[in-house]
Amino acid sequence: MSGFFKSSIGRKVSMALSAFFLMIFLLQHLAINTLSVFSPELFNEVSHFMGTNPLVQFALQPVLIFAVVFHFVMGFILELKNKKANGAGYAKNNGAANSTWFSRNMIWSGLTILAFIALHFIDFWFPEINTKFIQGDWSGTVQGVEGYRYHEELVHKFVNPARVIAYVVAFVFLGLHLAHGFTSAFQSVGAASLRKKLEKVGVAYSVIVPLGFIFIALYHHFNH
Repeated sequence: MSGFFKSSIGRKVSMALSAFFLMIFLLQHLAINTLSVFSPELFNEVSHFMGTNPLVQFALQPVLIFAVVFHFVMGFILELKNKKANGAGYAKNNGAANSTWFSRNMIWSGLTILAFIALHFIDFWFPEINTKFIQGDWSGTVQGVEGYRYHEELVHKFVNPARVIAYVVAFVFLGLHLAHGFTSAFQSVGAASLRKKLEKVGVAYSVIVPLGFIFIALYHHFNH
């Protein structure tokens, strides 16, 4: 297994598999968050189920955290390996003739998204861990809020315009990252023959998903 991760193909395939998992998670996360716009009550119910379900909390959540860390670490390793392999010849290669500037600088969008994930953890994940695992409160309620607390907490996070701007910028970079990463992930697992079709699906995914999250942030900011 260690030999697999040491090979160029192995690293690319493992990177692609973690990307698939994270893209599926983004769709699920967007679907749940969209409920906060159309039905706060249903959003609260679904959030409470996800937040208290043992399978989600003790199996899927650790897998998600591992996938996030693995994806970024592997991305940085691939970037360093590519630069090392290209060496001095890299400057002579007219990369712009075959790819976009952004696709050749995925590391920067990755760092931006990583910074956003840190902010997202500080905003939502760390408080949840503190409430449930340190304070031992799994009720999903808080004093002063009728019913479950999740919708109220979500809306509160988007009151500050600086935070909303940070989220919007991060999701723009996420869209740019996905625009290249979607097709690249499928190519890494041998689906290069479907490139044209995948490009169309990738463009749709990289536009719809980030715009969905941006809409949610702006909606709650202007309607709180």
